[in-house]
Amino acid sequence: MPYDWTKPPTPDAGELHLWPHQSLTPKGYAGFLAVTALLIALPLLVLLGSVLLWGLLPFLALALFGMKFALDRNRAHAQVLEVLTLGPDEATLVRRDRQGEQQWSCNRYWAQVTLHPHEGPVPHYVTLKGGGREVEIGAFLSEDERKALFDDLRVALGKP
Repeated sequence: MPYDWTKPPTPDAGELHLWPHQSLTPKGYAGFLAVTALLIALPLLVLLGSVLLWGLLPFLALALFGMKFALDRNRAHAQVLEVLTLGPDEATLVRRDRQGEQQWSCNRYWAQVTLHPHEGPVPHYVTLKGGGREVEIGAFLSEDERKALFDDLRVALGKP
């Protein structure tokens, strides 16, 4: 599950880390690009020694570098980390992504976790409310993971 309590929640402390699932590992990334390059080069074997090879080669190289660019851009967009820290008196959520860092905090006693089954950008949208603001948490998780997260947060915050 792409979230983990690094410090189990207690009445005094707790720390939750959330991140988006990334199915393509660095080894898989290199393997995918290598296999793609091989499959692109395979039909070129027939054209070895031909002028046609030099005419097709730039387009095939452009296709390979386009694939690499798309994969790199996708990986950059998926570099998100949300850290929820529960102290004895305060709850703090910090979101780090490629655009920078955003922070929310409030008194732990007044923190409310809400599950929005149909409202919001995704089904079973989870928000934290307190300190005059309502912020999303774990919107990148799957629907079942958001349901489990809601239950975990409710227990961690001591809410019925």
